[in-house]
Amino acid sequence: MAIEVNRPAVENARRLIRAGEVVRDDRDAWSEAAPTADEENSFIEEHGWTEFSHWHLGIDKEQNRETKGAYSFPFGDFRKVHRSGVISGESRAGQHDHTEIRDELRALLELIDAE
Repeated sequence: MAIEVNRPAVENARRLIRAGEVVRDDRDAWSEAAPTADEENSFIEEHGWTEFSHWHLGIDKEQNRETKGAYSFPFGDFRKVHRSGVISGESRAGQHDHTEIRDELRALLELIDAE
């Protein structure tokens, strides 16, 4: 498994944050705010895999890009960036030695907190 930074997702997150499309929730809120499997499926059906990928900072290019297994480190609910999702992802990325993804998430958190 070779998870890399998904650059289009980074740009999507930055654009949303700059536009004020952010939920400034606490770390523990992500378990409730994260999209459910049904919500993910509905989003994919309506918007496609490319748009789905833009909500995940990690991508495993060895996986089929039309499977959920190719994407990791979600940061929002398909409408807004959630501070809790960014914090959760940063923590997980650090635990699993995905330092580049961790650093991108940390930069997003700094951007959120600066706004």
